[in-house]
Amino acid sequence: MKVTIITTCLNRAPFIKDAMQSVIEQDYTDIEYIIVDGNSSDGSKEIISEFIAEHNNNDEWRKKHSDFSFKFICEPDNSLYEALNKGISVATGDIIGMVHSDDYLYDCHTIRDVVSFFNKTNADFVYANGLYVDSDNTQKIVRNWISSPYARWKIRWAWLPLHTTCYVTRKAMNEIGPYNEKYKIASDTDFLIRALFEHRYKIEYLKRYVVTMRMGGVSTSCKRLGIMWKEDVEIFRDHGFPPVTSKIIKMLRKVPQFITARLLPNKILENKWHKR
Repeated sequence: MKVTIITTCLNRAPFIKDAMQSVIEQDYTDIEYIIVDGNSSDGSKEIISEFIAEHNNNDEWRKKHSDFSFKFICEPDNSLYEALNKGISVATGDIIGMVHSDDYLYDCHTIRDVVSFFNKTNADFVYANGLYVDSDNTQKIVRNWISSPYARWKIRWAWLPLHTTCYVTRKAMNEIGPYNEKYKIASDTDFLIRALFEHRYKIEYLKRYVVTMRMGGVSTSCKRLGIMWKEDVEIFRDHGFPPVTSKIIKMLRKVPQFITARLLPNKILENKWHKR
């Protein structure tokens, strides 16, 4: 079963190599890795090109990863979601997931375990748990996003899984349709509602961490929270949910994530990618 991983990037030179490294170090190698750069001006696109060339020209690595492939798209775009749509449009994997340029897969077994879970459950859509860490100190956990089993009624109460923990079959992805590019911050809210509420897929919860995310990305930057509020409210309204109430509930669901993060033992990050 081939897995497509999509990484979008725009001027993320300090972090992009971590994201890529976490993908190529997976012990599951039937991976199509699509990197979409929005014509970065800070050296990111050069880092990406050099990284791909380094591994494609490494005979020892290539011998062990003969079924691993890279695709690199580098051209201007208007948003993260336009870039994701570009990646999805050329994806050929049976399963599609993402690793944003600020983030990295939780450990080297992540994709193997995701694939095993798809095979075990015959799911169309799988989601899991994620950790947010401090951007400057990735050994410091800031938010602990533990999800819960899926129920369709929960979506009406503004329950949604962490977007970057979601893996979707290509067939389901094509049926759900592309991310709505009119939203610059919260199109994942619209996508998840369409996938989890408006369709009737087999949806399963994988009880393990699959991603580590640096705080301070597109949706966690304070200066953009106002835009996110406006977009979320519009999305909830468009889907027939009480808009402001749903947004407030969605925000309140984050509170326990900050509280439980303080209770996690440091060993939860041991032998992962925290030394990057």
